[in-house]
Amino acid sequence: MAWQSGSVAARRARTPGQHGGVSPTPLPPVPYHASALRPSWPALPAALRAAVADRLGAPVVAVRVAGAGFTRGFAAVLSTADGGRAFVKAAPAAEQPHLVEGYAREAAILDRLPAGLPAPRLRWSLSEAGWFVLCTDAVDGHTPRLPWTVAELDATLAGYAQVAAALADPPAPLTALGLPHLADLARSDILWWEEVAAGREPSPPMPAPARGRLAELVALESRLPGYAAAATGLIHGDLRVDNVLIGADGRAWFCDWTWFCHGPPWWDLAGLLLTAYAGGLDADRLFAAHPACADAPPDALDATLAALAGYYLTGAEAAPVTASPHRSAHQRWSGEQALDWLAHRQGWR
Repeated sequence: MAWQSGSVAARRARTPGQHGGVSPTPLPPVPYHASALRPSWPALPAALRAAVADRLGAPVVAVRVAGAGFTRGFAAVLSTADGGRAFVKAAPAAEQPHLVEGYAREAAILDRLPAGLPAPRLRWSLSEAGWFVLCTDAVDGHTPRLPWTVAELDATLAGYAQVAAALADPPAPLTALGLPHLADLARSDILWWEEVAAGREPSPPMPAPARGRLAELVALESRLPGYAAAATGLIHGDLRVDNVLIGADGRAWFCDWTWFCHGPPWWDLAGLLLTAYAGGLDADRLFAAHPACADAPPDALDATLAALAGYYLTGAEAAPVTASPHRSAHQRWSGEQALDWLAHRQGWR
């Protein structure tokens, strides 16, 4: 979700305006496996490269930069002269303080996740030459293909069922981190239709079926904080296709745990299934049948889709300079899919 995609103050300071309409398309504007723009290994400070190699225990002989994601942080699988492999992320504190803060938070989370979850194991973290580095086990896998294949979607949904079950009763080491609550995040940085309705935020492009439905969108998204506040478990918080890897054995792995928070697992599931809906799958059935939705209110999906649509569509106009240049287009596409899915469910046709 990347809550710091644009500060609340900065986004609310823009002059209100009106944009033209759009129509959703089935595939994202740029494939998720090629959405990132990252520095190369040689572009990193020499002292940083030396420190990383020292922690890895051998010289780095090969680098495969990650193509997925929407930040400009370094992220790559490093192969070493002794045959080892590791996944390393790094960001400069001066230029990208929010990213460094996120990496440090993710390191603390990964270090405390229950054993056996399909998440990369933390090896170590370090600060060197003004950069923060996070190192995990390397996952031999690929970003899920879109449109989804049955096998890869089934593996991802099964993997998330395992995650949701393991985190339904939060382990004490994780709760000790003082993790945020989705209900509070919703109020502070996710719900934007009310801002649009009040004239404090420009109205984003709207698919034809959703035009004139602003009051309904405000009403639907306003239910999210109350629903989220009732949840006692922990969730990934940012479950998108680019945060999933399908391993060589067909198993799904979940990466980028920066936005881990208290909340209902159906929030994660709705965000993930945007791409299933876009690909023509029966996303309503997939959502309703998943164990993560067993206790979901009847309109939980509608409230979530309304919130995601507003968040993505308004955020598409406010991407920070430290983000991938493809981020705005992907946010716009995701918002269009959420709004189109909601329009189908609400009968706005």
